[in-house]
Amino acid sequence: MKKNTNLRSIAAQTIEKVVEQGQSLSNVLPAAQKSVGDKDAALLQELCYGVLRTLPQLEWIINQLMERPMTGKQRTLHFLLMVGLYQLMYTRIPAHAALAETVEGATALKRQQLKGLINGVLRQFQRQQEALMQQMNEGDRQYLHPRWLLERLQRAWPDQWQAIVDANNQRPPMWLRVNRLHHTREEWLMQLQATGKLAEPDPRHQDALRLETPCPVSQLPGFDQGWVTIQDASAQGCVALLDPQNSESILDLCAAPGGKTTHILEAAPQASVLAVDIDAQRLARINENLQRLNMTAEVKVGDGCDPQSWCGDRQFDRILLDAPCSATGVIRRHPDIKWLRRDRDIAELAALQQQILEAIWPHLKSGGTLLYATCSILPEENHLQIAAFLERHQDAILSATGDASQPGLQVFPTPQGGDGFFYARLLKR
Repeated sequence: MKKNTNLRSIAAQTIEKVVEQGQSLSNVLPAAQKSVGDKDAALLQELCYGVLRTLPQLEWIINQLMERPMTGKQRTLHFLLMVGLYQLMYTRIPAHAALAETVEGATALKRQQLKGLINGVLRQFQRQQEALMQQMNEGDRQYLHPRWLLERLQRAWPDQWQAIVDANNQRPPMWLRVNRLHHTREEWLMQLQATGKLAEPDPRHQDALRLETPCPVSQLPGFDQGWVTIQDASAQGCVALLDPQNSESILDLCAAPGGKTTHILEAAPQASVLAVDIDAQRLARINENLQRLNMTAEVKVGDGCDPQSWCGDRQFDRILLDAPCSATGVIRRHPDIKWLRRDRDIAELAALQQQILEAIWPHLKSGGTLLYATCSILPEENHLQIAAFLERHQDAILSATGDASQPGLQVFPTPQGGDGFFYARLLKR
């Protein structure tokens, strides 16, 4: 770790980039972690994720303790206060250490003259902590979601929305996918248990295991040899429904970072797989995953709205379309989604999904299978999207996922289960 690096100030700057500048946490956090070194990277992640998970509560508390919020050049100090409050409320860091390190963060941010203010606000919170924490869970604040999203969930799922919100606010479980080309799930589980770690098999997905306690991948037997991959159980459901077969030509569209590409090749190692994504940087992750698992696939940069430009008139036996979406089913893994998404985004995403579906459908062979999938829990992106597609295409048949009244299979996030996910399996007459 670099000398005089203050972890709390780095967390505050990282959170500010997300909340104020609209950057994705998954883009800005890795660079921030490099600045603190391996030892403190996990704590930095916990602080950033935790603050973004509980943002409305922290915002409300600051408003109770200060006459006016810090703005302009002092805005980073607002997020530094959030980091301090989160530690006092939700971590086992000793209060004196959390307070001292957060106050020193003002010096690291070149706002030494505000150390007294940071110290005063945090100590005032300590004196009023019990009363404030009781009041902060009144009204919408208790749900830790923006109002527009709460309203959408309440309309779409009147009986399930509270359970969905609760799951979104939990830390996610760590799911693994055992590479069936090397071991059965039971064989690899025995190797894991020999290291003193425990995991629970998922009865719905043949390769899936949930670790009892998350751990670094370096502690997983054979990770470097491709014996196991980190992948949520719900995401693993795609390959079972796609049902890839050896010798088939298969397209994985919107494929980055490649988890489903490699899962297809584990299920059908002799298949010819083309993995396509519009993002060249994220496409590099597909190649990294293929290399670790010692697999081969054709990998291309391409826009799903214009397949002609990257595959001509080529047709495929099976297509997996993991469509760009609101990602409202994976909020527990990416709490910044709550603050980066806007209500208007949903209609725009649904229009893009429709455009990709229409563009890629002619590239599916007659008798072929297309699996449409999203990590969303919003009907506009899911069963309403598929219902409209089926209306427009008489050559499309829904198979094994729902029925005409509500086409597709919607999965909700649960605390010990998989993420929120949607699947619709379409056969071409």
